[in-house]
Amino acid sequence: MVRRTVSLPESTDALVRELATDGESFSAAVTRLIETGAAASRAGSRLGYIGSGEGPGDEIGLKADEIVREVIAEHERKERPQG
Repeated sequence: MVRRTVSLPESTDALVRELATDGESFSAAVTRLIETGAAASRAGSRLGYIGSGEGPGDEIGLKADEIVREVIAEHERKERPQG
């Protein structure tokens, strides 16, 4: 089994907890929901909780990654001792 760390918006966290079955762990619920969504995507349909419509494209995720890297780099520069 592969272990991954992901950051989820609070709304997604709440949705996973809402859709988890009784006694199902958070990780198991996430896995089930991803597999269900992926199967529906392959079949050409979308489930309501995945979203509808067209987004701005992949470039928004790349821009977010760039911004996060810049913020981390700035934080690290400020944390370095001046000498």
